[in-house]
Amino acid sequence: MKKLLILLFLGLSCSAFAQTVKVSGRVTGSDGTSLPGVYVMEENTTNATSTDLDGNFTLDVPAGSNLLFSYIGYRTQIIPVTGAAVLSVILEEDSALLEEVVVVGYGTQKKSVVTAAIAKVSSDDLKNVAPVRIDNALKGLTSGVTVTSSSGQPGASARVRVRGVGTINNSEPLYIVDGMPIGGGIDYLNPSDIQSIEVLKDAASGAVYGARAANGVILVTTKSGQKGATRVTYDFSYGFQNPWKEYDVLNATEYALLMNEGYLAQGKAPVYSDPYALGEGTDWQKEVFNYNAPQINHQLTISGASDKVNYYISAGYYSQDGIVGGNFNRSNYERLTIRTNTTYNLMDQSAKRNFLHKFTMGINAAYSRNTSFGITTNSEFGGPLGSALGMAPTLKVYA
Repeated sequence: MKKLLILLFLGLSCSAFAQTVKVSGRVTGSDGTSLPGVYVMEENTTNATSTDLDGNFTLDVPAGSNLLFSYIGYRTQIIPVTGAAVLSVILEEDSALLEEVVVVGYGTQKKSVVTAAIAKVSSDDLKNVAPVRIDNALKGLTSGVTVTSSSGQPGASARVRVRGVGTINNSEPLYIVDGMPIGGGIDYLNPSDIQSIEVLKDAASGAVYGARAANGVILVTTKSGQKGATRVTYDFSYGFQNPWKEYDVLNATEYALLMNEGYLAQGKAPVYSDPYALGEGTDWQKEVFNYNAPQINHQLTISGASDKVNYYISAGYYSQDGIVGGNFNRSNYERLTIRTNTTYNLMDQSAKRNFLHKFTMGINAAYSRNTSFGITTNSEFGGPLGSALGMAPTLKVYA
């Protein structure tokens, strides 16, 4: 009897073991990129695992069960398991879910966690504002961010404060352009080259940047090429400015009469013997103002992308005359910008192996020359000349 029971128990164990199969495979996105950290779970159980850095996974599940693949920003996919197999799973992006995710530093966070701490300005918002400088693009578009002009000079820099003034030394926020920290502001950027601006306003969202994020972080993402044929775009705009309001002033005759009345009230002889002979005189307010002060903007871009290269090249020229003194070349601003954002795919062996399979190199270079003619300058040629040159090469190896 004991031998019969032992044989029956062994038979049940072998039967249960035979129902469990090993499933392995690789999870990629629609573009073929490996997806690390994808949650792989046997449906309606706690039996689960996640993909490694190359998107590979292995899981023991009962035959006939369903595997559920879940990843932030991608649609959940369920695949039935009929036996031991090697799966190749491709997840599709879900635009609705992507709106719930924000990029913070070197990773991502759920938008529900940091909604109150992040403000975003898109390229469509910038088109409606058409700012002269990129820091002015944040004016009135982001809550908790105060942008004040340092002067009325055309092209004058703005003072940006995120949630008030800091208590230690410098109160300027940290600027990150395409992943690279930038010192001295971002006035060298052409607003037309900006894809989006994100402002990290609290310690939680900017924690990856450490103490440098004490006054907030401003993340700037520049435009890149879109896959397809080469696109050449030229934009031109022309505008003009006028004084919003003028003060009511006296003409020469009215001024002479008023002065004479003042002297007579003091018991003195009038200053002007014949005030009416002075006529209207010169309205110096109108002489100082530059009416219909022009604003001219030229923007040329060449962009495109293929499997081997992604490129975006732009050149821009902006000119603005000041309302006060601009017609005398004493309050003018000019900016010339040249920028290239190029990425080269030097090697892609993703289809053949899962290690050292992709090698890319990127070059992000910008040149800006700003010329400002100010009323307070003592320069013979009208004002200081400023230029900036920045280059940020990037090299990526996927292992």
